[in-house]
Amino acid sequence: MRINIKSILIVGLVACVCACTDLDERLYDQVSMDEYGQTDSEIATIVGGAYASLRGYDTPEGLACWVGSEFVFFLDETVSDEACIPTRGPDWYDGGVYQDIQRHVFKPDNKLFESYWKYCYNGITRVNSIIYQVDKSGLTDDAKDNVKAELRGLRAYYYSLLLDRFGAVPISTNFEDEGLPAKSSREEVFGFVETELLAVVDLLNPNPVYGRFTQAVAYGVLARIYLNAGVYTNTARWEDCIAACDKVRGYMLEPEYSTNFARDNEKSQEIMLAATFDNAMGTRGNYLASMTYNNDQKYAFDPAGIWQWAANGICAQPGLYSSFEEKDVRRKSLLIGEQINLSTGSVIITDKGDQLIYTEEVRSISDAGLVEGARLHKYAVHAEDKWERDYDWVLMRYAEIIMMNAEANFRLGNEAVALSLVNQLRARAGLDALASLSLDALDAEWKHEFVFEGLRRTVNIRFGTFFKPWWEKETETEQYKKVFPIPANVLTLNPKLEQNPDYQ
Repeated sequence: MRINIKSILIVGLVACVCACTDLDERLYDQVSMDEYGQTDSEIATIVGGAYASLRGYDTPEGLACWVGSEFVFFLDETVSDEACIPTRGPDWYDGGVYQDIQRHVFKPDNKLFESYWKYCYNGITRVNSIIYQVDKSGLTDDAKDNVKAELRGLRAYYYSLLLDRFGAVPISTNFEDEGLPAKSSREEVFGFVETELLAVVDLLNPNPVYGRFTQAVAYGVLARIYLNAGVYTNTARWEDCIAACDKVRGYMLEPEYSTNFARDNEKSQEIMLAATFDNAMGTRGNYLASMTYNNDQKYAFDPAGIWQWAANGICAQPGLYSSFEEKDVRRKSLLIGEQINLSTGSVIITDKGDQLIYTEEVRSISDAGLVEGARLHKYAVHAEDKWERDYDWVLMRYAEIIMMNAEANFRLGNEAVALSLVNQLRARAGLDALASLSLDALDAEWKHEFVFEGLRRTVNIRFGTFFKPWWEKETETEQYKKVFPIPANVLTLNPKLEQNPDYQ
């Protein structure tokens, strides 16, 4: 994919106005190629376009590719044992795409795979185009290297997602190359991500900078791929995971878990990387809340019921809510039970005449009731919410560094170290310390600490639970499905690509 340079400049300006409001709003789309890129502020403006891609986009064909909702988040969640999108009457069948993902009978033509693929490669193409622009700028070679380090790190982040989800994928780094790329092996993609991050990490900012790719974020992504190296390459890298975690500096656990998911969560000292949103600046894609609640939920948020329309879709799988200890503050990430009308003080009556009482049980993925399923309630809700919410979408938190460090230590036999780390998170959650640790206990802490943050599928695969039967998945999942199929439309457009093994 190629992007017109003038378009890049416009996108860069819009992105930076959203995230870097201290910069002058110059019309860089009117600056010629010969003149552009002479100052740090001009470069900062165009680099902002790379971060805008983290939010996602709508394709020209109308395919939703949003990191916090359709269909990127939907895929990560519903293919795991965490969430589901059941058909409710005439709603949410959508050709069976969600049921197939839930039951692990998916095929390459499922649109959720195409959405995830395009989300990642749109980000990669954006980065490549901006690197091209930086190379054409008037900066010194040293200055270019410093700017490109951040961009290369962000590109490696996208490739880490592709490595995890699709395995063997094409690697493209040259914006001017118009040829169709062939697929690299999963081991080669792993090597590319690792090499890129190690090459740039010393050039990155060593201090926390909200919403930017810093040294700590680079070490966080390295820790992720090392933690899963046994899955990706058949060679465990537990020691390297620990070493990368130990190099993360400048972040802390917030005393209150909810701080990370508040409307103003940019104040969090725990969030290491986020997709930034600001409704007033016109950002798009942050509407997950309206995808989960029953539409009459609005009366529980605003006495007048003046709140965004909701689609009554994605919810927790049965058993998730009850897996939390009762006093676990993280259980508040799920909404269940009676929903009270703020105007009357009574249980809300839906437009169908039923009481709005969310149940944990969902009777069937293909035939669910309108109030069945605990709702996704992790991010803060306000009566004055617009369709596009203002909180930032969390992509990496310091809590994940703690959990990766704990798991890697446990797998190396360092149980005392692992136990101490896990108990830090449990203490914040209001829970008693564990006296001992097991793989099952580690798995539970991953589930509860990061519920609805898109990490669960990867944990399922690493712990082996991905392949076991669960709700509405009655048979074991075949091993080859630990990677997604290359989307059918992608194969059609690029004859150099081969489908991942065993997919038809």
